[in-house]
Amino acid sequence: MSDETTGDRRHDLCEPLYGGIFCPQGAVAGVTLLSCDRHALGDDLQGRHFDAVLDICAYTAEDIAALLGAGATFGDYIMVSSSAVYPETNPQPFTEEQDCGPNAIWGSYGVNKLAAEQWLQSRCPGAYILRPPYLYGPWNNVYREGFVFDCAMQGRKFYLPHDGSMKLQFFHVDDLCRFMEILLERHPAPRVFNVGNPQTVTVREWAALCYEAAGAVPDFAEVETGAPQRDYFCFHDYGYELDVSRQCALLPDTKPLREGLREAFAVYQAHPESVYFRKPYMEYIDKNFSAVN
Repeated sequence: MSDETTGDRRHDLCEPLYGGIFCPQGAVAGVTLLSCDRHALGDDLQGRHFDAVLDICAYTAEDIAALLGAGATFGDYIMVSSSAVYPETNPQPFTEEQDCGPNAIWGSYGVNKLAAEQWLQSRCPGAYILRPPYLYGPWNNVYREGFVFDCAMQGRKFYLPHDGSMKLQFFHVDDLCRFMEILLERHPAPRVFNVGNPQTVTVREWAALCYEAAGAVPDFAEVETGAPQRDYFCFHDYGYELDVSRQCALLPDTKPLREGLREAFAVYQAHPESVYFRKPYMEYIDKNFSAVN
């Protein structure tokens, strides 16, 4: 983003977050970091102009309202929403033209994301909205691939929900950034895009690729005990697929999952602290699955 209030082309990165600084001051040459709470902005953004707003941390309509009411002007606005805005009862693969609404799996998360979309569209009809599936890649702070990496590095058996055939769809963070750049450069007419890899993988295939990235071979066990899936596994018992043909018309090539997981493992191995909240999957497994072969 660039700030043109002084007539020069210096670049300001505004990080209106809820918590700590993810991009330390001075981390990128020529970039000035403005780190602030989007609900307590005061005059921090008053009178500034940004070429683009890339809003990756808006979860509610209030989040959007707080930023739009901060007194800044901008050119483009891209909001990262979620595939959780599609009801689980919709036919799959989900398309951008389908009706949105509550999803029984995602609950208030999806409802709030949809409300944020609607608020943004009502105030900024030219904004772009992206609906990804599961994001992954280096510095992922959600304990998903990191959990499987830990199992691989510790030589642990990996417990699959059921037979491991549930489908998952991913999107590498680099591809997300590449697609944002395409939107800013080309300004396509559609304003809502599903984004993601065009191929899905099964849970078994994904876990095997995570083990491979860590230089290990998985020993799988199938869990059919009725144990709550989210107590021992990092995804809900909910497989879904997005139709990403609209994205593929602009970004036909996405990073292969094998390559992306290798990159993710390299960073995770060096910086395990990048995941700051680890759910106790292993503790549950050790306590409850001793009889599962």
